[in-house]
Amino acid sequence: MMNLIIVKIGGNAISQLNHEFFEQLRQWRQAGKKVLLIHGGGPQISKLATQLGIPTNKQHGIRVTDAATLALTKMVLLGDAQPALLKRLADAGLPAIGLNAADQQLLTGNYIDQEKYGYVGNIIGVNELILSKILADQIGVLSPLALTKAGEWLNVNADTAAADVARLLKASQLYLLTDVPGVLKGGEVISALIPQDVSQLIADNVISAGMQPKLSAAVKAVHAGVQAVRITDQLTHPGTILKMGVND
Repeated sequence: MMNLIIVKIGGNAISQLNHEFFEQLRQWRQAGKKVLLIHGGGPQISKLATQLGIPTNKQHGIRVTDAATLALTKMVLLGDAQPALLKRLADAGLPAIGLNAADQQLLTGNYIDQEKYGYVGNIIGVNELILSKILADQIGVLSPLALTKAGEWLNVNADTAAADVARLLKASQLYLLTDVPGVLKGGEVISALIPQDVSQLIADNVISAGMQPKLSAAVKAVHAGVQAVRITDQLTHPGTILKMGVND
């Protein structure tokens, strides 16, 4: 999709977004860019699960999702995290609309490994026609849930969802906002990476378990044609940029 910028926002980050974040979105829209925000809600899901006595089980950074966890995840993402982000955008005077997989089959997905992870998937299809029309006038705020062709809901890691959507729509840029200023090595931000660097950093145990899903998703997006993926704590900070043919 021409001039599409996708920004993934973690659940904790929604309440911490600053004035510069909203101004950057405003500038992108004024420049004719289409903006899609994909939000997480992991901390809120974990907190509510604890309160309800539902065990939290993560493997390789993926939340194992049984029926109870799936119901809780949908409740948090669609009933708490998304409305909170929409309220922040409205307060900043930005037109935005909440979206999910059930909106005209917006997102379709497949199970990753149902026996191992339960109702966890990745995204294999996007209703580009509908989404393009929506983003022409408003900022989209999309939850990382997908529906199988049989109509079953799937929980999708928000970083993976953002990268999948960016890949399928051939977005020009993908931002993965996190709670650190970028990919760190020895306490310093690595300013630029190429995909080949990532596997080596993982092999050398330089990258934390929490950062690995982000980088794996970023590599897939770049290989699929996304021009650049930036991992940072703020849109106005350079962070770490991942793209083909660029090295530190």
